[in-house]
Amino acid sequence: MSQHNSPHIVVVGGGAGGLELVTRLGRMLGKSGKARITLIDRSATHVWKPLYHELATGVLNSNLDEVSFQGHAKNHHYRFVRGNMDRLDREQQVVHLAPLKNDEGKEVLPARSVNYDYLVMALGSVANDFGIDGVGEHCYFIDTAEQAEHFRQAMLDTFLQINDASSQQQRELAINIVGGGATGVELAAELTRASDMLHNYGYTDLEHSRLKIRLIEMAERILPPLSEKVSRTVHKELKELDVTVLTQTSVAKAQENGLTTKDGDFLEADLNVWAAGIKAPDFLTTLGLSTHAKSQAICVAQTMQSIDDERIFALGDCAACPQGEDKAVPPRAQAAHQQAKQMAQNFKRLLEGKSLQNFVFKDRGSLVSLADYDAVGKLMGGLARRGVFMEGIMARLAYASLYRMHQMTIHGFTRTVLTMIADSFNYYLKPRMKLH
Repeated sequence: MSQHNSPHIVVVGGGAGGLELVTRLGRMLGKSGKARITLIDRSATHVWKPLYHELATGVLNSNLDEVSFQGHAKNHHYRFVRGNMDRLDREQQVVHLAPLKNDEGKEVLPARSVNYDYLVMALGSVANDFGIDGVGEHCYFIDTAEQAEHFRQAMLDTFLQINDASSQQQRELAINIVGGGATGVELAAELTRASDMLHNYGYTDLEHSRLKIRLIEMAERILPPLSEKVSRTVHKELKELDVTVLTQTSVAKAQENGLTTKDGDFLEADLNVWAAGIKAPDFLTTLGLSTHAKSQAICVAQTMQSIDDERIFALGDCAACPQGEDKAVPPRAQAAHQQAKQMAQNFKRLLEGKSLQNFVFKDRGSLVSLADYDAVGKLMGGLARRGVFMEGIMARLAYASLYRMHQMTIHGFTRTVLTMIADSFNYYLKPRMKLH
């Protein structure tokens, strides 16, 4: 079969799962011409989503860690199309893209369409505002790299105002973070770290004591999906960083200068960040595919095929994949990583005329980073059936290795080692924080 007539696999979404999938498919099928692989994403670059909290605080310089889709595609045997999917024609097997516009709203590319033989939806998830009044207008989100950069600039501007205030006007900088999951916890720690670093970079009036961070969680404890021991340890660490943790606290309304709780308390703040709950993008409910009532994720079988259309697949947070009776694959980065690996093998089997294998999630545990201060988590597998609790330097090394594993998947061993060497030089040659 010629490459021109080979099956066309289109992946929409270049997050961790989507990029790892096209990388594997490119190596397995694209290089040999057994299939044509196309990745569609609205952005020109990829940043690993678990690092967004570092991007939002400026600790991560996106110019150093982002991956150009165009350049990556050339090296890994797939095609990249930049665009935002706005419609699906299942009958004709066509993905329609909206006109591409620049930051000024000027049209760069007209509406286009991409034909497919097999389609994979890998659009990830976004924070869930639960329809609460004012959240969309008065809270920052960090669901995308662009949103993280937007918050970073607002944070720097606010820090600058606090630093330049006269001694008579000096006040605290208050930040509300709604959502006591991993994103909220890690952001709270990184903000503390950012204030310390800014103090060292000339923001001499920005004392640590003048930063007031509130972490607001609706449940009885932070990190509800994780073990109570991990939750308790992280709570203690945050208190030592002067982060105020409010549990069993629900937000009723968001305003420009703070949040109102359901109990009627007003939590004044300079910045509000919403990191509570997750759901698949609203757009998925318009495709004519069955979606989960709460998460809006595409309902798939264990083969990760849509229950409505066997030519359409979904992975990661935008897939509602069953895992035994009354259970589903959790929306976690490790699940997307495992699904990408399994799906690549399944496409190989599909083109060979073999049956697809069911996806079985293997929980490897969870780790939470508290910036440079600490890391806490629980690792699963091996001889320790109940898991091994970790904190301190070993947990920090294990957390750092997760990103290196992602880099190994999308770049290979040699490029990852070279990247690690380059990172070591940049640590000493460049500021440890993006200051502009």
